[in-house]
Amino acid sequence: MSDEKDRLGQRLHDIEKAREDQWARDEDKKLIEKLRQRQTLVDLHCPQCNSKLVAHAHNGFAMMSCPSGHGAWLDKIALAKVVGSRK
Repeated sequence: MSDEKDRLGQRLHDIEKAREDQWARDEDKKLIEKLRQRQTLVDLHCPQCNSKLVAHAHNGFAMMSCPSGHGAWLDKIALAKVVGSRK
């Protein structure tokens, strides 16, 4: 009986983890889509190599980065969230 409870508990834990992962992926997709909508208004380019910046999400923050690895840029809202989370 104890073994069944352990397996059930592990299964419930795995399901909860999968739901959390799916939620995080969905939130990242929303952030990326929001950033892409902003990006269509103004195409941004890397100041160093002039490559078009690519939108993506990292740790729940929408950002744009240089495909050549010259840096990442955050909008004003995301930057405020990053600074607030560090305090």
